[in-house]
Amino acid sequence: LAGLHGGLGLGGRYGGWGRLRGAEARLAIGSRSAVFAPMPNLGLIIVDEEHEPSYKHDGPPRYHARDAARRLAEITGAVLILGSATPSVETYAAARAGAAELLELHERVGMQRGPDGLPRSQALPLPEVRIVDMRRELQSGNRSIFSRPLQEALADALSRGEQAVLFLNRRGAASFVMCRDCGHVVSCLNCSSPLTVHYDEAAGGRAQQATSLLVCHTCNHRELVPAICPQCWSPRIKSFGVGTQRVVEEVLSLFPEARPLRWDRDTVTRKGDHSRMLDKFLAHEADVLVGTQMIAKGLDLPLVSVVGVVAADTGLHLPDFRAGERTFQLLTQVAGRAGRRSAGARVVIQTYVPEHYALLAAQEHDYRAFYEQEIAFRRQTGYPPFARLVRFVYAGTNDERSRRAAEALAAEVRSLGAQLDAQAPPGQGLGDWSVIGPAPAFFHRQRNRFRWHLLLRAENPEPLLERLRLTPGWSIDVDPVHVL
Repeated sequence: LAGLHGGLGLGGRYGGWGRLRGAEARLAIGSRSAVFAPMPNLGLIIVDEEHEPSYKHDGPPRYHARDAARRLAEITGAVLILGSATPSVETYAAARAGAAELLELHERVGMQRGPDGLPRSQALPLPEVRIVDMRRELQSGNRSIFSRPLQEALADALSRGEQAVLFLNRRGAASFVMCRDCGHVVSCLNCSSPLTVHYDEAAGGRAQQATSLLVCHTCNHRELVPAICPQCWSPRIKSFGVGTQRVVEEVLSLFPEARPLRWDRDTVTRKGDHSRMLDKFLAHEADVLVGTQMIAKGLDLPLVSVVGVVAADTGLHLPDFRAGERTFQLLTQVAGRAGRRSAGARVVIQTYVPEHYALLAAQEHDYRAFYEQEIAFRRQTGYPPFARLVRFVYAGTNDERSRRAAEALAAEVRSLGAQLDAQAPPGQGLGDWSVIGPAPAFFHRQRNRFRWHLLLRAENPEPLLERLRLTPGWSIDVDPVHVL
């Protein structure tokens, strides 16, 4: 056995690589780069949680480990297994079309010891999921970030000595600071992102303006929370939104005897922090685990009987065609943390759009229902798997020059596409294609560089990419996992 991942030092990775190459180790376990492990007699490749966007390397070379594994299996004749409770739409569509064998597990399997003391598998029901409309909670006078059903579920779990998980995919204490007179939002000096409020951990992490910081989650710029609006000098400046720190604060306010544990990027800064957090929660040294998406997948937590999704809408309205898919996957995965040893677990999803198909499918644990809705949307818009996308991003120090560069490339791509359509024999051109944009990227300014992008949507973009010559400043991403 050899491990290959970024948590190892250079010597550890080199030693594992050498043992695999010399066949001293016959099993490699690792992150996406493990797909390049030197295995002389490769027979099996398993890509677990194949839907994860982290399998795509976000920098040159922009390879996807799942696609690299598929090609490696073709070359070596190895068997490839792609595993996921919420497979990507592209993978599931390919399996439905017969490009891969589809194996489905229709029930969750738990493990218990029988009368003879030996471990036995048994079917476990999936937890009951309740969607709470936070608009009605507000109308009824509940101004807490926790709905009444979630408060009741937490109280029941804590009274029985069980554990709970609260999921919010947003770090910090508040999402942004805004002036209520002029509407000014305090933003990063280097990026276009609003600054996020963080309680100062060194000062005890209390909810006091004097011990709060504003932090940019892109470039890590930090500054103090202003006492007055820097735009109009009004004292009516306030933080809005919630983060994991604010959730912990609310838990302690409602349940003073509870022992919350926060697990996000801010609390796992050192090597071994993940293992220490998990060990602490498994030893029942904490009652409520509060965290971001890093707690949503892969954790086996036997005592968890309640899972609360504080804000299911966080990523639902992003300008990305995969926003619904990502939301469904996250909600389904985090709901799976509940009831892994016994029946009767509960999941509470809080939202302002309870009618969204991704949430309704997650409520029923119904991947097929989600897929049918999502594939209809993809077919109508021509997004993958019905076409391939190529994303071009230009980043420059001047916004106007970046815009002109993006417009020039868009014109060149359209011209090349038209030429290929006129010259190529039937069935050998780009197929059905279009150019989307150019437009400012969602994260328009990052580290004082202005980003413009455009998308090429085509059934076969390769002929155009072979002819296209990009100037410095451009990056290209074929089959991007996000378009933000």
